[in-house]
Amino acid sequence: MSKEVILKVESLQVQYGDRIILKNVSFEVYQGEIFLIVGGSGCGKTTLLKAICGLLKPTNGNVYIQGQNITLLDEEELQKVQQNIGIAFQSSGLINSITIGENVALPLREYGLVDPKILNEVVRIKLSLVGLAGIEDRMPEELSGGMKKRAGLARALALDPPLVFFDEPSAGLDPIIACELDELIINLRNLLGITFIIVSHELESIKKIADRVLMLDDGHAIFCGTMEEVKYTSIPKVKQFFERKPNEQKYAFAH
Repeated sequence: MSKEVILKVESLQVQYGDRIILKNVSFEVYQGEIFLIVGGSGCGKTTLLKAICGLLKPTNGNVYIQGQNITLLDEEELQKVQQNIGIAFQSSGLINSITIGENVALPLREYGLVDPKILNEVVRIKLSLVGLAGIEDRMPEELSGGMKKRAGLARALALDPPLVFFDEPSAGLDPIIACELDELIINLRNLLGITFIIVSHELESIKKIADRVLMLDDGHAIFCGTMEEVKYTSIPKVKQFFERKPNEQKYAFAH
């Protein structure tokens, strides 16, 4: 993993009405890193993911992708930047009315970056990369939850992006399938040098795949570091999260 910064976030704030969801969040992600955004429910993880990949405009602050400040771009300029990133949604984001092959081909057709003569071959290669060779003609409803996540990832990889955002890859999967998806993410990073920015609350996955973690609490970034640094942190909420301890005050019963 290099120390070249691929994504930089400065003083990011996101607000819905009077409610501030993200409060002055700053961090950097390095090229080739598997970077995890973690924290309790409702802390702002998915909002942060949407803001840093350009799906949500922040109230204040800056987001730089490969040195370009995407918060200053118009829609057309932002689309050009988004050609260089992949986004895999928690629900897989597959369109149910078309085949898996057609789903994976969507970004390739939209941006017209691949010769139509080899489009099917490119789709086949992308599906093979995620362990789904030969399922091009299947419909999304024919796939298991884990296969849908992989197919969504194949579509995110369609344009060979150096940066991939993944929202809750292990959510709703049994432990074995989740472990296989973890291995796939590590292998893709090692094979292709992809940088992954992943939202997750699954402790086993976080501990297995994370090079570094950013922890949010009530919209604030309270920790950013390696899993080794997690072991030695003195921040109570970080220790509580990774040691899977309940909030004692919350569950204290009166006698």
